[in-house]
Amino acid sequence: MKIRDIPQSGSQGNIVSYKTRYGLVRRRKVTPKDPRTPVQVERREAFQRARAFWGTLTDEQRLAWHRTAAGRRTRAVLNQSGPLSGYLLCVKINYNLAVLGLPMMAEPAPAPTFDADPVEKFVITGTADAIALKLKLSGKPVQYTIVLAAKPQPPGVSYVDHFTIIGLLPDPNRGLSEITGLFVEKYGAPKPGTRIFIRTIQQINGWRGRPKQFSALVPAA
Repeated sequence: MKIRDIPQSGSQGNIVSYKTRYGLVRRRKVTPKDPRTPVQVERREAFQRARAFWGTLTDEQRLAWHRTAAGRRTRAVLNQSGPLSGYLLCVKINYNLAVLGLPMMAEPAPAPTFDADPVEKFVITGTADAIALKLKLSGKPVQYTIVLAAKPQPPGVSYVDHFTIIGLLPDPNRGLSEITGLFVEKYGAPKPGTRIFIRTIQQINGWRGRPKQFSALVPAA
């Protein structure tokens, strides 16, 4: 239930507190189900490989990661964050690479400056077997652009918080990049009238930019 209290996050006994867009929420602690889907297993294996990779580095390589991480902070939770260590940065960058099937990096690449994400609009056309999901671009995409999607939602939904990577942004044709195949392979053909949420994230040498989110309605039959 929603409560009024000092900002807090985590569990105490059998009670869990966490922040939502509606405010602070408190509920009983339950053990979540672990369906071990192929995607979950793949992501966990990528994380374990990234962690183990740290142990293969030389002292000089670890020092390079510590230097790159100096002055950086972990992601803020309840407006609090801590120093980002070289180990955490190394695991984060190499996890991002491993998830895409890319070789991991023993030494960090300089943090890039991301330009504005050129993906500017999400368009759905057609119905049934002729459905087409496309992203409109205003310019050339960066090294990699990751495309994520959520399960189809009712038309009135305006917020979702669970996205899954469905692939990399295909090369655009006349400013349009078609992601129909990526989405259908993950969730199947969306039903008419449902709302589809898409996120894109730019990635360069394992560094990721801020996500950009879109939604559109599947045309009625």
